[in-house]
Amino acid sequence: MMASRGYDMTPTMYSPDGRIYQVEYAIETVKRGTLAIGIKSKEGIIMAVEEKPRALQTSNITQKIFQVDQHIGVAAAGYIPDARVQVDNARFFSQGNKMTYDEPVEVETVAKHLADQCHQFTQYSGVRPYGVALIIAGVDQKGQSIYVTDPSGTFVPYAAVAIGASADEVTDFLEKTYNDGLSLEDAAALAVAAISIKSEKKDGVKNIKMAKITTEKKVLEKITESEIEKYQQIASQKFKV
Repeated sequence: MMASRGYDMTPTMYSPDGRIYQVEYAIETVKRGTLAIGIKSKEGIIMAVEEKPRALQTSNITQKIFQVDQHIGVAAAGYIPDARVQVDNARFFSQGNKMTYDEPVEVETVAKHLADQCHQFTQYSGVRPYGVALIIAGVDQKGQSIYVTDPSGTFVPYAAVAIGASADEVTDFLEKTYNDGLSLEDAAALAVAAISIKSEKKDGVKNIKMAKITTEKKVLEKITESEIEKYQQIASQKFKV
């Protein structure tokens, strides 16, 4: 461990074995965050997050799902203040694109822009990498898209993905249960099931927040708690959770 000292003081320095420790530490921060999930269906996109509100906290407002543009949303895992900064950046970029080209920005373009921002914070002394990973999801002229960015500056497209605590185990579950013919309702039930299998709190759906973007409307919409309860019933029947 002591051999790493000196190489982990700045994100601009590689260790002798080719590692950037500050970036790795930031990725560890993501793994300590609560779960976030994105699932693509034939009818649209589902985003779901696990939240752990305090006893007196107002719980009807999600802290981890954000709207970037009408047709694009973001779900975050990790250090959420960093997510807010990136979301503000994405909103500004999206509106600038709309004013310049007079058309909605593509999901991939936003994901690449945010990934470039993350990468910049690995190249300069005196800054730290963002301690958050983002699921950028939406419906544009190309159809439904889901991308994930992480502190290293990579961005990768997915059909279904989990980030945050227990993401590896949840990803294994998604790989076994996901198919590209899912309806939006089934995708939502799958998201609830995926969160439920690793949730620390077994108190129904109070710790789950969700949003959807349908191919018909192309608008981010919050999913109500009563709807999530319905999806939980479907999940218990289909996925035995």
